[in-house]
Amino acid sequence: MNINSTIKTRENFIHLINGMTLAELNEIPTGFNNNIVWNFGHVIVTQQLLCYKLSGQDMLVSGELVEKYRKGTKPEAPATSKEIEELKILALSTLESFKNDFMAGHFKEFNEYTTSFGATLRNISEAVEFNSIHEGMHLGYAMAQRKAVRA
Repeated sequence: MNINSTIKTRENFIHLINGMTLAELNEIPTGFNNNIVWNFGHVIVTQQLLCYKLSGQDMLVSGELVEKYRKGTKPEAPATSKEIEELKILALSTLESFKNDFMAGHFKEFNEYTTSFGATLRNISEAVEFNSIHEGMHLGYAMAQRKAVRA
């Protein structure tokens, strides 16, 4: 199991966010249902749901965060600078913890799940592989949103 591409995607997401204003990060560009902050929070929450929850493990993020950024949600209020800083910390710390938990053998059980993409995940390795694709897609959305808010 290799999560290096996910780590790189998260680093690129943080780099993108670091170069933007709070207003730009919170703006929902025309043609989109969400903003850059939502996409960033969404990838963090989704990795936790796919890897931890489907494996019957306790997630490393709060239920409040899950409710705010899970699939099917949209921004209800602007994120604060403090919230964005917390997300940046979680982005990398949750992956480091996941690596450690994986090495410790915490993901032996897995509840099969079919994603909205139509991919059926049967084990933790498939969840990690799918998550990497999912995160890359949302980074791409965020890059398009950056271009739109700066147009």
